Amino acid sequence: MATYSRLTRVSAPLSEVWDFHSRVSGLEALTPGWMNLHVEAVTGPDGDRDPEILETGSEIQMSMRPFGVGPRQRWTSVITDRESGEERAMFRDEMRGGPFAKWVHTHRFIADGEETILDDQVEYELPGGGLGRTASPLAVVGFEPMFRARHRKTKELLE
Repeated sequence: MATYSRLTRVSAPLSEVWDFHSRVSGLEALTPGWMNLHVEAVTGPDGDRDPEILETGSEIQMSMRPFGVGPRQRWTSVITDRESGEERAMFRDEMRGGPFAKWVHTHRFIADGEETILDDQVEYELPGGGLGRTASPLAVVGFEPMFRARHRKTKELLE
C-alpha cells in the first residue's frame, strides 16, 4: 500500500487547531474549490444528523468532481479512531465506498508551545487490483497540490 504524508507547523495552539479539524465545517473550509466538494449528509455515532463534533463512528457522505470533469465521485468517510490530550490529538478516517480501493487518513496534532504541528498521513491504494497497486505511488501528483492547499488554508484561517 502506498503512503503520502505532509507536515506543517501552524502558529496557533493545539486546542484551536484540534477544534477546527473536529468539525465538518473544517473539512469544507480546507477542501480546495477545484475539488467541488459537496457534503451530502453527516451522521453521528448515535445516528444523530449533523453532529457538532466528528466523534468516533461519525459518518460523512460526500461527493466530489475534481476540476468539474467527469461524473461526481461519491465518497463515504467514517471516523474510526479519535484521541485527544493536552499535548497530542489525532483522528483517523477511512473511506467506506469511494474512488479508491483503500484510503486511511490519519490526522495528528502535536502541541509545541503555542504552536501546533499538523501531520497528515494517508495510506491508499488505487482501484484496479495489481495494476492499481503498482500505479498507486503516482497518485502523489494529485495529493501534493491538494494537501499543500489544505495546510496553507489551515495556516491562513488559524494564524
